[in-house]
Amino acid sequence: MREKARILKAAEILEAEYGLSRWEHAKHDPITTLVGTILSQNTSDRNSTPAFNALRKRYPSWEKVLAAPEEDIAETIRRGGLPNIKAKRIKCALKRIKETAGKLSLDFLKNKPKEEVQTFLLSLPGVGWKTASIIMLFSLGIPAFPVDTHIFRVSKRLGFIPNNASLEEAHKILDRSVPDGKKASFHVNLIYLGRDVCRPKKPECERCVLNKMCPSRRKLA
Repeated sequence: MREKARILKAAEILEAEYGLSRWEHAKHDPITTLVGTILSQNTSDRNSTPAFNALRKRYPSWEKVLAAPEEDIAETIRRGGLPNIKAKRIKCALKRIKETAGKLSLDFLKNKPKEEVQTFLLSLPGVGWKTASIIMLFSLGIPAFPVDTHIFRVSKRLGFIPNNASLEEAHKILDRSVPDGKKASFHVNLIYLGRDVCRPKKPECERCVLNKMCPSRRKLA
C-alpha cells in the first residue's frame, strides 16, 4: 500500500511538471498501433516512423500488407532495421488476427476480460508485454501499464520495482500499483523524465522533480 501511495504521488508531481499528454485520451486503431510498435522495436523513432510511413504509402490498407510478399514488405520497411524479422512478424500477426476475427480488426477484444485480451495479444508474433500493454492502453481503452527501457530504469531507481525484476515482472508489478486513471499519463511522463533528466549515464538528480522521494539520488549524484 505504501508503494501505491508513493507511485500516486509521483504521478501527480509529474503531471504538474509535464502536464497530461495528448495521448491521454487518444484512441488509435489497434492494428495500426500493433504494426507501429513492432516497427519501433530495437530502433529509434527517427528510423521507425519513416519505415511506418513508407509501409502505409505503399500499402494503403492492412489487407494489402497481408497479401504482399514478405520480401517486398521487408524492402519497404528497411529503414526501421531488422526488416526481414519485422516483415515476418507483421505478416504472421495479421494472418493470426484475420483467422481469429474473420477480418483484420482487433475490435473483438474490446469487451473481453483484461486477462483474455492480454493472453491473445501475447500469442501474436512479435508481441511482448510492452507491445501488448501499449495496444490495450492506447487503442482498446483497457487499463494497462507499458514498461519501456526508460520506465524500467527510472522505476528501479525510484524503488517502485526491485533491482532484480525482469521486464515481465516490472509490467505485472507496475500494472497492479499504478492507478488505472494515471496509467496513461504516468507512462508518458516517466518516459519524458527518463529521456530528459534520469538518463542512463549522468542523471541530473538536482533537476529531478522526484528527487525528494528517490532513494538513489545520493548514489547517482
